[in-house]
Amino acid sequence: MKAYLKSFNILTDDEIDLFTNKVKPKHLKKGEFFIKEDTTCQEVAFVNSGLFRSYYYSSSGEELTYCFTFSNSFVSAYSSFLSQSKTLENIQALSDVELFSISREEILKLEASSTNWLRLFKFIAEQEYIKMEKRVFILQKETAEKRYEDLLKNQPQFLQLIPLSYLASYLGITQRHLSRIRKSISN
Repeated sequence: MKAYLKSFNILTDDEIDLFTNKVKPKHLKKGEFFIKEDTTCQEVAFVNSGLFRSYYYSSSGEELTYCFTFSNSFVSAYSSFLSQSKTLENIQALSDVELFSISREEILKLEASSTNWLRLFKFIAEQEYIKMEKRVFILQKETAEKRYEDLLKNQPQFLQLIPLSYLASYLGITQRHLSRIRKSISN
């Protein structure tokens, strides 16, 4: 985590040490939840190892996967965290996960202590926004085949670690359609 924070070139070594002293280690087993819908998010966590799936329920009750979070990333129900309103999303461990969690209260204290913290949290939020915007554009603009090929090229770890049903949901297609795409690409 220290190397990850240091890579932004925003925080001093003392600030990084302060952060690492404020985080609490947390372990989730495969299938457990970081947060469930209808609760309010009170923390942000750094994923040291493991994998999460973020999903919500459609109006018909179908699970729709919209995001995967791998190690060396932050995870949170961020809209709920910011607004302090109940979340619509579920964030579930797809493997055993090791996290370092920090409470909203501690983050607000850090932000009040130095503008470096504001700069860091702003930078992380901007990167997440850019990632989300790219996801929306590719879902609306590209074919399912192109979206799958993009995953093959840019995020091959998706294909090895994630069950096909979740991957199909993430791509916005049925599992049957995903199987046809995989077959046509492998030929």
